Amino acid sequence: MRFAFFPALLLTIAAGQSSAETMSGALSRAYEGNPNLNQQRASLRATDENLPRASAGWLPTVAATGSSGPNYLNGNLGNGNIHPKSLPTSVGVTLNENLFNGNRTLNSVRQAETNILGARESTRNVEQSTLLDGSTAYMNVLRDTAILDLRKNNIIVLEEQLRQTRDRFEVGEVTRTDVAQAESSLASARSDYFTAQAVLQNSIATYRQVIGVEPTRLEAARPIEQLLPHALPVAIDIAFSEHPAIAAALHAVDAAELQVKLVEGELYPTVGVVGNVQQNWAASGIPSERFFNASAVAQLSVPLYAGGEVFARARQSKELLAQARLQADQQRDAVRAIVVSSWGQLDTAKAVILSSQAAVKAAEIALNGIREEARVGQRTTFDVLTAQQTLLNARVQLVTAQRDRVVASYTVMAAIGKLTAANLNLNVVAYDPTIHFNQVKDKWIGLRTPDGR
Repeated sequence: MRFAFFPALLLTIAAGQSSAETMSGALSRAYEGNPNLNQQRASLRATDENLPRASAGWLPTVAATGSSGPNYLNGNLGNGNIHPKSLPTSVGVTLNENLFNGNRTLNSVRQAETNILGARESTRNVEQSTLLDGSTAYMNVLRDTAILDLRKNNIIVLEEQLRQTRDRFEVGEVTRTDVAQAESSLASARSDYFTAQAVLQNSIATYRQVIGVEPTRLEAARPIEQLLPHALPVAIDIAFSEHPAIAAALHAVDAAELQVKLVEGELYPTVGVVGNVQQNWAASGIPSERFFNASAVAQLSVPLYAGGEVFARARQSKELLAQARLQADQQRDAVRAIVVSSWGQLDTAKAVILSSQAAVKAAEIALNGIREEARVGQRTTFDVLTAQQTLLNARVQLVTAQRDRVVASYTVMAAIGKLTAANLNLNVVAYDPTIHFNQVKDKWIGLRTPDGR
């Protein structure tokens, strides 16, 4: 059996099966149904609500008050006693409107917008991770299925080898040692088969976790090298400009700068207007008493000293800003390292495939030759078993390298920040974060979410 071309190998696994799952189909399932990705999208929608929360600082607060209760008055008025009974009642409305608060509302709105943009980038990063995990799980199942099939075929070959060795032992052509060697190789092959079976089950479990369904009838998958830059320096430049983790870190820097302004704004004067309308009945216990009161009062508050707590938070926020800038630099270095590493893994996988194909071809020729020589007594059973194991190892290495090439291509795509459903041309409805944002950004009232909850 030849395994010189990867798609041919994996198509052998799916032979005779209809409605095979493709890599594109599996990644589409993950994009739409992966719990980790969906919870990140829910987190983003929750972050959207921070904008109307911050914008509330521009709007007035209105409160209605009311009070009522029986009252009994006992006293003297001139020469007579009075014992009136009344029901003092009052209703009123109070309105507070902020006019100036050290630009804290303005900076809060800007910070909320920045955090939303950062959350979108974090969501895009989780999308990349999910698609990369999905492609890796897909290829792991294909690889482990192929290796299990190779080890199963190896058992069949070694069983035949053991049968022939025993026959030759019966006629005195080989010794008991040859039979023992054949038995040992067969036992080891069975052990390797059970190990490969366990590895495959683990890969299937991971596939189910990421994709959401059991893997059945997987089709061959090819690398996506045609979507990658032509050179490593170009890939690094693209990663610096497009990777969502870097973009999220830069938005975090902007948010930290605005936090400094927010804290410093607490040291500025605040100006507001308080309007009050109130209707009272029998306020002082006299049943016939009635009056209406309306007022509008401008308020100015100038902070003088609050024990140094605001100053401490201002200094603290500046240190956190410096930390955010350093974290952005660290994120750039981390992304660059991932790009270089994954690019090297892709190049290595290509080279290993070529060498493994040559190794498989040479091992097949060697095994056939050694078997012929063993038939005429020029080779021992041990030589045949060693050659058989060498061929098996070469085939396993080839399958592994072919899997590594596909996974490495997806890893490079993620490392440069372009592993998205749109770039992969997945058959899905793209998640648009601006839809929910536009639905809630100017929503001033209402308890229900846009989807009716």
